[in-house]
Amino acid sequence: MASSTNRIDSTFARLREQSRKAFVAYVAGGDPDFERSLEILHVLADAGADIIELGVPFSDPMADGIVNQMAADRALKAGMNTSRILDLIRAFRETHETPLVLFTYLNPVYAYGFEKFHNDAATAGADGILLLDLPPSEAANNADFANAEALHHIHLIAPTTPDGRKNDLAQSSQGFIYALSRTGVTGGHSAPSESIGAQVAEIRKLTDTPICVGFGITNPEQAVMVASHADGIIVGSAIVRTVQDNADDPKVAEKLRDFVTPLIEATHSV
Repeated sequence: MASSTNRIDSTFARLREQSRKAFVAYVAGGDPDFERSLEILHVLADAGADIIELGVPFSDPMADGIVNQMAADRALKAGMNTSRILDLIRAFRETHETPLVLFTYLNPVYAYGFEKFHNDAATAGADGILLLDLPPSEAANNADFANAEALHHIHLIAPTTPDGRKNDLAQSSQGFIYALSRTGVTGGHSAPSESIGAQVAEIRKLTDTPICVGFGITNPEQAVMVASHADGIIVGSAIVRTVQDNADDPKVAEKLRDFVTPLIEATHSV
């Protein structure tokens, strides 16, 4: 079972004591290649990211927009696969304790072996998992998914999620809730929704689990606006796009640090 000392839980406990909001960064594991991806993880952690979501490269990322699709493609072409993602986590854990959440689809996890993947990922140093296309209700009714307690299971809640399902997701999500500011695929929005405050307030009625909001955050002003309502913000496509724009640069990690530092500082200032 996921331990009470899970790094995600410890991080939110520390942030509550400090009256600070969490900055959650998403990157595609292995983009643009293994070594520079490891450098990017180091840079994000050193810049102050509180949690890192690590995308597991997949050939059919149907919930992702073109930016994240291309990142997965670059990683796959660089030789990344599910086992190499675990190698990447092990390498990161040699120097850093920042919580890692695996952002993935069911197919690569199921092909690896559902329980084995959870156990191997936790042993490598992962703390949570967000399975984009596995409804918790389906997992609960399928024996193949019964033994999956080695990692915290984080759930998505969208503005269009029906009330009954929203309650189930809020009650069962571990670590934090990923609240979408808008519907659609990743990277498809120019700005966060202005109704975030109301969305977060509705979820808060259902659970004490921390709520982090993502989709559309690209600058410090947006980070402050969203963080003023939520327990944390999630920045994904803007980070991945920065990696994409500098994928041929040996100093891509340094370029990314320059981009994320003002966002992290803004989030922590709220």
